[in-house]
Amino acid sequence: MFFDFGIKDIIDIVLVALMLFYAYRLMKESRSLNVFMGILVFVVLWLLVSQVLEMKLMGAIMDKLVSVGVIVLIVLFQDDIRKFLYNLGAHQRMKAIRKLFSNGDKKQGTEKLKQIIMPIVMSCMSMSKKKVGALMVIQRNTPLNGIIDTGERIDAAVNQRLIENIFFKNSPLHDGAMVIDKEHIVAAGCILPVSHDLNIPKELGLRHRAALGISSESDCIAIVVSEETGGISIAINGEFQLRLTAEKLESILTQEMA
Repeated sequence: MFFDFGIKDIIDIVLVALMLFYAYRLMKESRSLNVFMGILVFVVLWLLVSQVLEMKLMGAIMDKLVSVGVIVLIVLFQDDIRKFLYNLGAHQRMKAIRKLFSNGDKKQGTEKLKQIIMPIVMSCMSMSKKKVGALMVIQRNTPLNGIIDTGERIDAAVNQRLIENIFFKNSPLHDGAMVIDKEHIVAAGCILPVSHDLNIPKELGLRHRAALGISSESDCIAIVVSEETGGISIAINGEFQLRLTAEKLESILTQEMA
C-alpha cells in the first residue's frame, strides 16, 4: 500500500493541511482556539475508535455526533464562516476577475468618482483642523441595510457642507456613523458593531473600534476623524491606516472605490 502512494495522495494531504491551517487561523482570530483544539481532539478520537480499533458501537455513536456536530458548528460560527468566505471572495485575484466583467467608460467613471471623493476628503481635512469627530462608512458590494435602518435617512448628494453640518458638535446626528452609497449620503446617526479586538491601540477610541468592526464584517471603507487629535484614519478589511494626509486619503479612496 505504501508503494501506491502517488501525486494524488500528496495533493490530498496538502489540501487537508491547508484546510486545518485556515480553520486554526480563523478560530484564533475569533478567540475560539480552545474550541478548535477540542474539535481536533474529538476528530482524532473518532478516527481512532472507528477506523483503527474498529469499535462498532462506540464508532456508530460518534458517527452520529459528528453528523449533527457539523450543523451545530455552522450555527455557532456562522459569523466567522461568513467572514472567512467573504475574505476568500475579496481576494485581490477575485477582484481582478470581477473587473474583467465590469463595463463602462473609464474616463467618465473617474470624473464621477472624483466628484464623490473630493467632498469627503475636503470635509475630513476641515473637521480635522477643528477637531470635530466624524465616522463615515462608504458602502461597496456588501449591502449595509441593517446598519442604515439604525439611523436617520438623509438621501442627499455627497456634499462637503452637509457632511460638516451633520458632524457638527451640536448636531443630534454627530455621534453616529454616516453611510455613503455611490454619490448619495444614505443615512446618518447609524449604529455600528464595535470591534473587541484586544490588539487595537488604547489611544484609539470608540469611533475607531466601530470603524474596525464594520470593516471586518463587510467590504466597506470606514473613515474616522478623531475628536481628540484631529487625526484621519481609514479602516478596510479589518485593518487600519492611521494619520493620513489629504493626498494619501484621496489616493486610497480612488484606488479602493475604482
